[in-house]
Amino acid sequence: MKENKVTPNEMKQEQILQEKARSAEKMHAYAAANSDLNVEKELKRQRVARVIRNIISYAFLTLCAFFAFLPFYWMIISSLKTETEYRASSPTFFPTEFKWANYAAVLQQTSSSGAGFWRMLLNTLVVGIFSTSLGVIVTIVTAYALARMKFSGKNILFAIMLGTMMIPGEMFTITNYITVADLHWNDTYTVLILPFLVSIYYVYLLRNNFMQIPNSLYQAAKVDGLSDFGYLVKVMVPLTAPTLVSITLLKFIGTWNSYIWPRLVNNEEWQMITNWVTNGFSDTSGALYGGQYPLSEPLTTLRMAAVCMVSLPLFILFIFCRKYIMHGVSKSGTKG
Repeated sequence: MKENKVTPNEMKQEQILQEKARSAEKMHAYAAANSDLNVEKELKRQRVARVIRNIISYAFLTLCAFFAFLPFYWMIISSLKTETEYRASSPTFFPTEFKWANYAAVLQQTSSSGAGFWRMLLNTLVVGIFSTSLGVIVTIVTAYALARMKFSGKNILFAIMLGTMMIPGEMFTITNYITVADLHWNDTYTVLILPFLVSIYYVYLLRNNFMQIPNSLYQAAKVDGLSDFGYLVKVMVPLTAPTLVSITLLKFIGTWNSYIWPRLVNNEEWQMITNWVTNGFSDTSGALYGGQYPLSEPLTTLRMAAVCMVSLPLFILFIFCRKYIMHGVSKSGTKG
């Protein structure tokens, strides 16, 4: 047999090819190492940028929260200070002496007609409960009619209702006052409930929610024999419960904060809790400061205590129900 002999040129070419292969492997390894290094650097840069962005965002939000909470903090600590400390030329950001007696003194204050805190609280609760309950019922019925029922002029009527939202509420004050005066409603609960029973904004809010409910549910309910009222109560109201809770809370908060209208149409005995806050709270008995201040001189610390007492229920209501308010309001503008 004839053996295959490798010539020197072939051996040289093979060596050159092996060297090129080794060089290519080294270049690929170097490129891969540089690529990994660049990716790692980019990831590290992104992490640092994210941390810095979060720090700036939370610092800004913390600063905003501080300035938003500062007036409430000042109100609370002022209600617990003595009047002497409050009037000092150098303000203190924490009471040197807690004057809890300020709250007890506020509860003993009465107006010229003899109406005190408990009478005003009763008025506010009665008006708030009836006004909120009746207002929500009327809002549901009106929103359902505008969203589901078909009748001529519906869109025009709804446009006119929305147009009334452009008119400032103060422009209705005189005409409303003349109307309730002619009806002899002054100094009653009726004058605080009926004139502002329904809000067009709440009707608009609930109508948008009703229109998001698929029409196929209405057709299925009709097949099952449900009336329009049954469909409203058993289907639409449960599906829009978050928005209804929001409307109920906002309506009650608005009633609680009523100030101008009750003061205009009713005497002190029939006014609301916010009207009571504006009374000139003073050390009427002289026992609080031992006659240091005139009995008729209003004391700011007592007024701060009264504001705290009136604001506390709303703070508690918002803390426990804020998710319903946010959910109901934000969902109203979402289609589907």
